Amino acid sequence: MSDSFQTLIDRAAGGAAIPTAVVHPCSVSALEGALEAGARGLIVPILVGPQHRIDALAAETGADLTAIERVDTAHSHESAAKAVELVRTGRAQALMKGSLHTDELMHEILVKESGLRTERRLSHVFALEIPKQPHLFFVTDAAINIQPDLLTKADIVRNAIDCVRALGIETPKVAILSAVETVTPRIPSTIEAAALCKMADRGQITGGLLDGPLAIDNALSVEAAETKGIRSPVAGHADILVAPDMEAGNMIAKQLTFLAGAQAAGVVMGARVPVVLTSRADGPAARLASAAIAVLIARAREASLAADLKA
Repeated sequence: MSDSFQTLIDRAAGGAAIPTAVVHPCSVSALEGALEAGARGLIVPILVGPQHRIDALAAETGADLTAIERVDTAHSHESAAKAVELVRTGRAQALMKGSLHTDELMHEILVKESGLRTERRLSHVFALEIPKQPHLFFVTDAAINIQPDLLTKADIVRNAIDCVRALGIETPKVAILSAVETVTPRIPSTIEAAALCKMADRGQITGGLLDGPLAIDNALSVEAAETKGIRSPVAGHADILVAPDMEAGNMIAKQLTFLAGAQAAGVVMGARVPVVLTSRADGPAARLASAAIAVLIARAREASLAADLKA
């Protein structure tokens, strides 16, 4: 099991670096995060953005870009399009968001003819390292799907399971959250939680152990689960917390960050390659941890494809 961000970074640094298109790294934190990930041996950064702005930032920070490939663009829209093109042509195996708006990057990824869509819906996974907690927690979806329906939630769960399995947790425990732990028709998220669990029972969702609906207290606390008479291998032991909607997921992640001192990293799943999606306000540390997660996911996908070819 992956116990910390440092564990993930060390593991990612132990293999071949992944060519990564860094989209519009036109802020100090975006550029430094990409270069630090490159220096640690996680990625081979390809800087996609206005070269004069990137060079000016490098001069300001003292960064040496001599050995770094750069793709010149006129603006952030072109940066996103060029970065996606690098993936489609096989020159990059991951994307890293720089100092552009998330919508700009997502738009290019989702373009039907030239983007990176798959049969899955895209969704975001937060990895959270919380002080004094023995393992990482994963919260989804807190950034992309505003009010997901049942089928979208199924993809959100599948994406999260794929993400966490790539990080070393063979059978992640998945808590489908609601306000209560009983199926209540007046709270639609409890119905959907129960449906997702039945989908897992029928093999429509695989790779993880699901339970829900669970309130967040009995998803995280064995004592709370026992007090309420909940007998479940997931209750009190959840790895993945699946929020009922984006608002709830975002609040959970940010409350843990700002009130519990959690460190957060983030990645988008469901596209042809993992997408490092951090806030423009995030510093190099968050970008480094997110890059490590994307690298491990990219390697897991490559290994899976190689195994399929051999079969």
